[in-house]
Amino acid sequence: MNKPIYKILDAKGRVLIPREARSAAGMDYGDIVRLDVQNGRVSVKKVNIVEVGDKSPEAVEAFVHAAIREMPEDSQIAIAARLLELIQQRKEGRHG
Repeated sequence: MNKPIYKILDAKGRVLIPREARSAAGMDYGDIVRLDVQNGRVSVKKVNIVEVGDKSPEAVEAFVHAAIREMPEDSQIAIAARLLELIQQRKEGRHG
């Protein structure tokens, strides 16, 4: 895939990476990507781990997603159930 691809940035700053480009880069739904900006260029790279020490909300969320993907299904279900329980408690005004 050597031919340039042109895309239009939407109002929220998003751009769709075409399937062909994602496949060539080994990217799939739910993967973590790192954005680097240098000399006016933005590069996107698939990563398997978030850099140590990065505690930004985006990095924490990416770490959680990556960790959950590696867990056995029963652990994933238990975490999902606990998250739903916490959301319900917040809606009811309780915190646990």
